[in-house]
Amino acid sequence: MPSDLIWTIGRILKWTEQYFEKHGIDTPRLDAEVLLSHVLGVKRIYLYVNFEKPLVADELSLYREFVKRRANHEPVAYIIGEREFMGLKFTVSSAVLVPQPDTETLVGATMDRLSGGEDERVLDIGTGSGAIILSLLHYMPELTGVAVDISPEALKVAQANATELGLESRVSFVEGDLTSPFGGVTNDDEKFSAIVSNPPYIKKDEIKTLAPEVQAEPHIALDGGADGLDFYRRLVANTAQLIRDGGFLAVEVGADEANDVVRLAMENGNWARTEKVTDLAGIERVVVMWRK
Repeated sequence: MPSDLIWTIGRILKWTEQYFEKHGIDTPRLDAEVLLSHVLGVKRIYLYVNFEKPLVADELSLYREFVKRRANHEPVAYIIGEREFMGLKFTVSSAVLVPQPDTETLVGATMDRLSGGEDERVLDIGTGSGAIILSLLHYMPELTGVAVDISPEALKVAQANATELGLESRVSFVEGDLTSPFGGVTNDDEKFSAIVSNPPYIKKDEIKTLAPEVQAEPHIALDGGADGLDFYRRLVANTAQLIRDGGFLAVEVGADEANDVVRLAMENGNWARTEKVTDLAGIERVVVMWRK
């Protein structure tokens, strides 16, 4: 980025778009606009009506740093420290997966199957940023929840998001491996109306073939084992005893994994029936298992 030019909004966006294209960034213009609007503290529409506005030195300096990081394929969400999900803003860091639109299908499917009553409790396994459980609590005001993650760094991010969204009084956070913190739960009042999870489901050998942006995310949240099904086996085997009568387990699955997860549930014997829910692209993205 030459330093002897007057860098207006329009000029710097055009330059960054071309620079990102040369570095193999899939959405060069969009990323340039998102980064610049964050630096300026404005909405993207502001950029389009202020093309001739010049940037000051501090803005240029920060933007240059952002551009370098993005050209190295660091996810935009990590650079700006936030991501929108379900119409809400979530803080993110390299300790958590970047919430994706696909996962909104899991949130919607869960909301559709809960009554919204004040006695309902939801457990989110592998909460990461907390995007799933906190979205559910935000849109279902009577709901309470528990979120578990094996990563203490991820839990700090989720707790910060709960505080920012004003939901900290309705959710508790537990450090642990999947269902391990709940081994002694036998009382129906302590059980859950629903358990939700977006577990690691990428086949181990496929991780190295993913886009650099995805590989920058925590591998512990991506690696689903040799066939991508390791965590589904554990969830299917260990969650039914934590669910109340009439309750369910809802999980996000990879694009070709729904039938395999349904098979695991039916072979297990703890589940009365299953459902598959498609996302907006028509991909079977969520499997719901109802407890016997």
